Parts: sequence; C-alpha cells; structure tokens
Amino acid sequence: MKSGPSRLYHHFTSRNQIPSCSLLLLLAGLLICGCAVNPVTGKNELSLVSEASEIRIGDKQYLPTQQSQGGLYSVDAGLSQYVNEVGQRLAQASDRQLPYEFVVLNDGVANAWALPGGKIAVNRGLLLRLSSEAELAAVLAHEIVHAAARHGAKTIERGTLLQGALMAASMSLDKSQDRYGNMIMGSAQLGAQLISQRYSRSAELEADHFGIVYMARAGYDPNAAVSLQETFVVLSQSQKQTWLEGLFASHPPSQERVNRNRQTVSELQKTIRGDFEVGADRYQKKLSYLASKSEAYLAFDKARQAVHQGDLAAADQQIRTAIRQEPREPRFFGLQGEIAYENKQYLRAMAHYKTALKIDPNYYEYYLGKGLVLFKLDRKQAAISDLKKSNQLLPNAVATHALGEISLEQGNKQAAKEYFRAVMKGSGAQAETAKLQFVKLDITANPQAYIAIQTLVRDQEIILKVTNSTPLEIKQMSIVINIESQGKSRQKTVSLNYLKGHQGKLLKTGIRPEPSIPTAIGTRIKAIHPSS
Repeated sequence: MKSGPSRLYHHFTSRNQIPSCSLLLLLAGLLICGCAVNPVTGKNELSLVSEASEIRIGDKQYLPTQQSQGGLYSVDAGLSQYVNEVGQRLAQASDRQLPYEFVVLNDGVANAWALPGGKIAVNRGLLLRLSSEAELAAVLAHEIVHAAARHGAKTIERGTLLQGALMAASMSLDKSQDRYGNMIMGSAQLGAQLISQRYSRSAELEADHFGIVYMARAGYDPNAAVSLQETFVVLSQSQKQTWLEGLFASHPPSQERVNRNRQTVSELQKTIRGDFEVGADRYQKKLSYLASKSEAYLAFDKARQAVHQGDLAAADQQIRTAIRQEPREPRFFGLQGEIAYENKQYLRAMAHYKTALKIDPNYYEYYLGKGLVLFKLDRKQAAISDLKKSNQLLPNAVATHALGEISLEQGNKQAAKEYFRAVMKGSGAQAETAKLQFVKLDITANPQAYIAIQTLVRDQEIILKVTNSTPLEIKQMSIVINIESQGKSRQKTVSLNYLKGHQGKLLKTGIRPEPSIPTAIGTRIKAIHPSS
C-alpha cells in the first residue's frame, strides 16, 4: 500500500494563498461604475459594485465562509433561531432592506462579521461574553450597518481587497489551532478576505452610530452599546490572543468609540422616548445550555492546543473529557478523529469521523479527515468521493493536493497536474511540494518552460549555456541544434548527462561556424529525463 499524505495537518500551515483566476474574474465582473445615494448615511457616493452584485457576493460566499469558521453551531438549534430573531427585528429597523441572514458559528473565538448583501454571523465564543439581549443587539446592529452602508463593497471598490488578494489572499484564523481553514482556494477566498479586512476608523464610527440608532428604533436600550464598547476596550488591553485574532482584528475598540457612543445615546434620548429593553434574563435563559457546556468547550480548546504542540496523549485525554460532558458536539469527534489519525490509528479515526458526520453531515472538515484516512487505507475511490465533497463545501488545498496524489497513483497525469497547479499557487511547504510534483509531470512535455538555453561563441566554437530553473536534478537531456548557413540547414544532437537543480552548465557542441559567413543557430530540447 502506497503512503498518502505523511501527516494530516502539520505541513498544511501556510496562511497565504495566491488567488485563482476564478477569484479575479469574479471580482472583475462585479465592478460596474455608477453613483448612488447611500441609504444609511444619505450621502451621494461613487458605486462600482451594484446592489445585485453585493447580494450575489453574499449568497456565494456565505456558506464557504461559515465552513472556514467552524461551521454552524447545531447542538442547540434554539439558540441559532433566537439570534436570527433578534437580528431580523433589527433588520426591520435598518435603512436598507436586504435579504438578511443571521447564524451562530461553532467557534470559540469571540468574533462577528458581515458580508455584503446582509449575510451576518456571530461566533458562540462571543455570545458567551455578552450579558444581555441588548448587548447582542448592539453587536448585530453594528454588523447590519457594515452591510447596509456597503462597507464591504467599498473595500472591493477601493481596490484594497484585489490588491491584497494579488499579493497573498489569506484567511486570518487562529493559526495556532486551525490546520485546515487557512488553505482556502478559488473564489471562496473572497469571503475570507472580506471578513478579515480591518475596517477603517470612519467605517467603525459609522457602524457604531447607526447601529445605536437601529437598536433604539427596534426598542433595545442603546446604553448597551456603550457598556459593551467599554468592556471591549478593557479586554483589548488584556492582550488576550483570542480577542486580538477575533473581533478586535477587524473591529478595533477605542476610547474614542466609547465617547462617541455616549454622545449618540445622549442625543437619541432627547428625541426617542419609550421603555427600552435590556433583556438580560431572557438572554441568560437562551444561553443557559451553551453556558452549561463551557467546560466541555474549554477541554476541546485545550485538546486542539495539545495537538498543535504534538502532545497527542494530553490531547486525547482532553477530548475524552469534552465528549463526556457534551456527547452531541460533532467537532469533538472530528478532533478525536484527527488525534487517532496522527497516532496512525486509521480505523479508529474512521469511526470518529463517521460519528461526527452522523451528527453533522454538512461540515467539510469531517469529509476531509475521512478522505485522508481512506487514502491511508488504500481505498482510493472512496477517498476521492469524500475529498471532493470536502472541496464542494469549502475549496481547500489539503483535499485538492490529496486528489492530485491519488490521480498520480492512478496514472491520470493530466488530472494530477491540474490539482497540483491549483495548490502550488499558495505558499509554504505544501505549495512547494505541489510545485515540485507539477514540474516533474510537466517538464518532459514543456522543457522549454524550465530549461533556458543560451548560445555563445567561445574560441570559435558554439557553446550552449544550459540553465535549470527548477530544483529537480536532470539525469539526461538531448538538445537538437539547428544550423542555417548560406541557405542550407543541418542538425546536430548533443547530450547533457547531468544538471543540478537551480544551476547552469556550459556544453560544448563541436560546431565551429565560419566567421565570415552568417550563421543562424536554433535549439530545442528533444528529450529530458529528470531524477525521480
């Protein structure tokens, strides 16, 4: 049985991924010049991305972006329904009617985000740090404004997103613990870039101001926005990594925002009267189940960290604790599958991934893990099915690279080349591996793309300077030399027996042209044999 990927996670840690043509074409196709009145601010603005395009972006990016952030939190369906109800209540009070959606993601990092078109998500980790429904309303209203005021669309219009994608499209996840999600590929990178962009100062102040207005319109106590921002300022000073990599990375808190919020609330209270809701008791009741499982998720986080540190025994102990406390959480079984895989216990890993999929059949990571296990068990056809399903849910380099290796083993070199080509557009160890695999397959058909030949004349003899731009060692190469002189053509084949990677060599040809007679020299590589 041939070996599959040497390790399930450890060499898939690159953050950067150069976008595919599909991403660039998607962006280019969305740029439609025009002017429009911003429905939130009332300002007349240049609008390059139409409303229809905003909605299309949100629809297309919402599901893969959820996948990259832990998937949906499904254990307590009532909590997700509650968050959506609060969000829809606020959406009705907004200045722009969009097809708003609100979901809870299964991620312990305190974060919330909005995509163009009104697609909004909040992590379970942030919900546990709020104390009332009014504070939840403050978070959701803030994100509603980001969507309604076109902040994400403006990012695209300014070109900063496209420029960043061209340099290195990335997903800013907790890279110390997440080993898959930062390998997003294709057009799904757009959502990743949008939610990881740091909002400008003006965008944050705008979202704060109108978010408070929407809260008051919907009947929520706007003072919750002030107290929440005060809490965020204190937390940002604690330098806790999860906060710095979550909400604060894209929504930096500041004392200025606290002061502005106070001013906005003070002005609103002069014009809007009524009994505003805080909803502390209702919120705590809705959060009670998730809060009761805090220790289980803490054990889960410790297990992930232990895996990252290579302490699989500690990881196994922690994840068993988590499962005892919450046996309905599929991510616990997914991590248990990873631990078993790392311990080369493939049948056990398979059982854990199947359990995770039975609970939640809609998360890419379980299909990915199961597919890699099947690869190790030499069940290639079954592996292909799961790896492709993983890519359908979230196009990712790990599944794509494995599909390339399977195609290569099955003798389908063209398919393998296409898979490797997609992966090598990234950076890091895996991209370099894929690049080497691609070059090995492509160099025999397209040697001129990798081997440069320069014609020189030294001591009245034609000399070829042959340069290898690849890391591959070339065992043997045949070069055909075309000589044209006085209307006549002739050919000579010379051989080069060894050429190191990234090196050049001078090759004598034995051809001595007459200095007084014009002679044209052309070369082509007839055959090339790289080392295996």
